[in-house]
Amino acid sequence: MRSPKLKPFVARLRGQPNFDSIQELTALISKHGETAELVQAVIDEHMLTKDDACRMWGDAIGTAYVDPFASVITDEALELIPVEIARKSRCIGLYVLNGVLTVAMATPENADLVKRLSQIAGMPVSPVFALPREIGDAITINYCTEKNLEDSLAEIEQSGVFDQPELIGERLAVFAESNSLTQLLDEIIYFAMRERATDIHIEAQETQSRIRFRIDGMLREMITYSRKLHRALISRLKILCNLNISESRFPQDGRFSMPIGSQTANFRVSTIPSAYGEKAVIRILAMTGKRTMITLDKMMMSQTILTPFKRLIQNPNGIIFVTGPTGSGKTTTLYAALNEINTPAINISTIEDPIEIQLAGVNQSQVNSHIDLKFGTILRALMRQDPDAILVGEIRDQETAKIATEAALTGHIVFATLHTNTAAQAITRLIEIGVEPYMVAPSVIGVLAQRLAARICENCKEAYTPSRDLLLRYFREEGLTDVSFYRGRGCPACRGTGYKGRIAFHELVLITEEIRTLISEGRSVQEITRAAAKVGYKPLRYDGLKKVLLGLTTIDEIEQNTSFEWAT
Repeated sequence: MRSPKLKPFVARLRGQPNFDSIQELTALISKHGETAELVQAVIDEHMLTKDDACRMWGDAIGTAYVDPFASVITDEALELIPVEIARKSRCIGLYVLNGVLTVAMATPENADLVKRLSQIAGMPVSPVFALPREIGDAITINYCTEKNLEDSLAEIEQSGVFDQPELIGERLAVFAESNSLTQLLDEIIYFAMRERATDIHIEAQETQSRIRFRIDGMLREMITYSRKLHRALISRLKILCNLNISESRFPQDGRFSMPIGSQTANFRVSTIPSAYGEKAVIRILAMTGKRTMITLDKMMMSQTILTPFKRLIQNPNGIIFVTGPTGSGKTTTLYAALNEINTPAINISTIEDPIEIQLAGVNQSQVNSHIDLKFGTILRALMRQDPDAILVGEIRDQETAKIATEAALTGHIVFATLHTNTAAQAITRLIEIGVEPYMVAPSVIGVLAQRLAARICENCKEAYTPSRDLLLRYFREEGLTDVSFYRGRGCPACRGTGYKGRIAFHELVLITEEIRTLISEGRSVQEITRAAAKVGYKPLRYDGLKKVLLGLTTIDEIEQNTSFEWAT
C-alpha cells in the first residue's frame, strides 16, 4: 500500500506528461518529504524509467546512483556494517577501495547518518544513492548465510510439528503455507542467488535430505536436513508453481517468480519421483531486465571466431544456429548478436521461454504452455509482422524447424538454438527433426557451438609448469617448449574452489557451397566437418586450449567440457 502522504504527489505526477530536466523533477520532489519513496513513485507511475529517475535524483543531490544488483558487493564491505544497522539505516556496504567504504543509501544526503556509518565501519564512507526497495532486497540476499538456513531448519524441527502423525493431505497443505516454511524456502533461494548458483537441487537420501547448488558449472553440497521436512518443502515449492501437491508418482514442471528490488526473478521447477521421495530442481533464470547486455566484443571470443561470426550476422537472410547443452550460454550469445544488428531500420522480433533480457527496440514474445502458445504458433504469426530478423529461443519440433527454414528462404535472418554436441551435428539434427535436406542446404548459413568452463579466480591465480606428458596430449612434439598453465589456489573470494565465474569457448562452421552439396546428398557429420576444416574450422577443444594458455581456465575444465575426439 502506498503511504497516504504520497497521494497528492501521485496526483501531481499524473498531471505531468513527462520530465524534461533534473530541475523539474527536483522542484516537484523537494516540496515533499520521504524523497526516496517519491522517486519510487515516479518509477511506479511510469513517468520515468528507473535508471533515468534515479540518475536524475542522484544528480540533483550531488550523489551517484548505483543499482545494488548490478554492483560488486564484497564480503569485506558487508562485514563492516552489521545487518541490524543496515536494515535500520536502509543502507548496504558495496566495496572498499583505497581505504574508503562505498555504501548504497536511501538518504545519502543525510550527513549525520554517513558520519555514524563511518564510525561503525572504522573508515571513511562514500555514500551513493539506491532505492529503498532495492537496498532492502539486497540486504536480504547478501546477508543470507548457511547459518541462517541452519537456524531456520533447527527452529522448524524443534517446533514439534513432526512429533504428530505423518503430514498428509490437508495438514500437509496447511504446513506448506506456514510462515516458517515460506521463510525457509525464501532463504534457500536468496542464499543460492548470493552464491551465484544456476540450479538448486533438493534431494531425499536414505537417512537425510540435502540441498546442492550448481555454481560455476559444478555441483556443491550446501546443507543437509531431516527427511521429515522434505515432503513439506517440496509441497511448498509445488504451491508456488500451482502444481498438484497430492501427486508424487509422476514428474511435474512449473515456474514461479519473486519480486527482487525493482525487477522480477524467474525460476523454473522440475520434480521427479525417486527411491526416497521426490527430487526437485530449481533453475534460477535471469531477473527480468536485470541482466547486463554483454556485447560480442566483451565476450572474449577468439578473433578467429569473432570476425567471421560478426560477418555472418550481417547477412540479410539465412539461419544461424548457436548450439550446446542446457546452461551453456547460448541465449547470451544470441542476445549479443541481436544487439550488434539492432537499429531503428531493422524490425527484430524474438520468441523466448522466458524473456531474460529486455532489449530496447526489439519486439519480444514469450511462449505460454498453459494456453498452448508454442514457438511454432508465435513464429507463424510473426511471419505476417513484416520481420527482418527473428530469434527463436529453441527449435524443438518439426513445425518450428520448417517455419524457421522457410523464413530463412524468404528473405529473413533467423537466429535459433539447438541442443547438439558439435556445430556440424546441428545440420543432421535438423534433418532428423523432419526438415528436408533440400531446404536445410540453402537456408543454414552458419553454426556456432559453445561451452562454458569455470574461470580461474583472479584473486588466487598462480602459474605452474605442466608435465611434458600432459603437454604431449594436446600439442605436437615438434617445436614444443615449456609453457605455463594457471590454476587457482583457493581463497575466501572463490569459497576455496579456485574458480569464480565462467568463460565461453567456441567452434564455428561456416556453410560453404561444398558443404551445401554434402547436405543435399545426405552425407555424414564427419564429411561435413572435414569440409568445414578447409575454411578454418577448429574443434571446441582447440579454442578451449587457447583460453587455457591465456590463463582464463584450467586444462581440467576443458577436459571435462569437451569430448575425447581430437582433430588436429
